[in-house]
Amino acid sequence: MKNAKQITITDQGAEYLRKGQMWMYANNIHKLPDGLENGEVVNIITNANEYLGTGFVSLLSHITVKILAKDNDINIDNEFFYQLLEKSCSKRKEMMKENFNNCRLVFGEADGLPGLVIDRYNDILVSQISSFGMEKTKDVIYQMILEILNDDKQEITTIYERNDINIRKKEGLPLYKKPYLGNKTKTIINENGIYLNVDVENGQKTGYFLDQKDNRLLLRGMAKGQRILDCFCHTGGFGLNGKFGGASKVVCVDLSPVAINKAKENARLNKLDIDFVVADVFEYLDRCQKGEFDIIILDPPAFAKARKDVNKAYNGYKDINKRAMKLLDKGSYLISCSCSRYLEDELFKKMLSEAALAANVSFEIVSITYQSKDHPRSREIIESEYLKFYILKII
Repeated sequence: MKNAKQITITDQGAEYLRKGQMWMYANNIHKLPDGLENGEVVNIITNANEYLGTGFVSLLSHITVKILAKDNDINIDNEFFYQLLEKSCSKRKEMMKENFNNCRLVFGEADGLPGLVIDRYNDILVSQISSFGMEKTKDVIYQMILEILNDDKQEITTIYERNDINIRKKEGLPLYKKPYLGNKTKTIINENGIYLNVDVENGQKTGYFLDQKDNRLLLRGMAKGQRILDCFCHTGGFGLNGKFGGASKVVCVDLSPVAINKAKENARLNKLDIDFVVADVFEYLDRCQKGEFDIIILDPPAFAKARKDVNKAYNGYKDINKRAMKLLDKGSYLISCSCSRYLEDELFKKMLSEAALAANVSFEIVSITYQSKDHPRSREIIESEYLKFYILKII
């Protein structure tokens, strides 16, 4: 972008950007200009004065620049943000159809808007901002997305900010959660025919795990007549879909009494007969009998929240999968998930193979899917591909 201050990067940093990377790390910064303000829009250049990108600078984070564009003729102005937001919303309306009322409208870097997540739950928008530059731009962003949705006859009464994520500390931003516009914090969404209570103030993430909606439909399609165990059930998304799909028995297990109570509320809301258990999943699996269930779902919280946690997380995933595999007869199914981006696909497959060896079973992979399509995966941003959903058949 013309007239923007320039950050000079190393040759190694330039190589990363040429390969498609959209972040520039502090260890690849050669020179910062004088008078740089946190969150300012800057150009990235090489020592040879070659332009490679424009983005928000963060003076405190290890990710020094989150790139917005790689075209020096583009102005990072209101029109730039409006076009990206309009494209993002139009894409969701087309792909989500009846679920447009409950979907992720903006998924950060994957939509060209680094540091910005916006989820929709009926007339409530929930925003989560994780970059200093986007924080400075948010007033304009909110005004624009309201205009775009209102022009499309989509009623929005509330914008709620869930800025209580630890990554904001690395940007020098405060942690908080509060309404920005309106005061509504609870609603009931309709996800593929199932009604679900959503509390955007106190629920996980932005109120609910929207990223598994497509995978929950996969379970629904294989549930008829099956006995299903939903481990780490949270508010019951998989268990509800299993029973809705005709399962003969569904048991939902979670360590959190609060989560189980909310799952019970959702079951009552949908008039579905489900058994709920408050228990440590590892201990509960040890109490189950072999052949008691036809499908076991493992959807644990992220065992690896940082790269340094990968080895410990690997062993945790291996342990829980081994315990579940031991309970399944031939012809039964294990659905195994990981929401940790640090436990990459090949490592996850390796873990499953080792768990099967330890459990003395064999399996075939029926399918591998990822997060719901309203959470697009970007080739340039490996962090946008984080959720893995494996359906295994014991053979």
